[in-house]
Amino acid sequence: MLKYVDYDIVFQEIPDEVTLAINLSNCPHRCAGCHSPQLRNDIGKELTETALSTLIRKYEKSITCICFMGGDATPEKVCQLAAFIREKWNNKIKTAWYSGYNNLQDILLIQHFDFIKLGEYIQSLGGLNEKTTNQRLFKINHGNCQNITHKMWK
Repeated sequence: MLKYVDYDIVFQEIPDEVTLAINLSNCPHRCAGCHSPQLRNDIGKELTETALSTLIRKYEKSITCICFMGGDATPEKVCQLAAFIREKWNNKIKTAWYSGYNNLQDILLIQHFDFIKLGEYIQSLGGLNEKTTNQRLFKINHGNCQNITHKMWK
């Protein structure tokens, strides 16, 4: 079951987008120095299509993107919800996924997203805002992945 703990409108997670970032729990990764270690726990409310629709309707005039922050324990569900957003909102709201996986096992998963961040957090290398990071942010366009990580650097 995919659960969300909280959400916020953010401006720095996806370049040039006003993003509703939804923090998902039950993270299977145990990255040292994680900024949200509480998300390792199986906590929060179930993120269903109904719950997601309620959130989007509340903010749809203010946002341009939805970003799933985590969800690596149930990637199929994250993809299902991204596909739901694309269909229900007719591609007017972009979709993004911040995953701690270093690569996706199923490349078909990218078809549901406009952006995907991949890479576990390695404290000594820093996050996406550091040039030394191992994490990568990709813009997806018709199945092609363009690395746009440099847009995140300080």
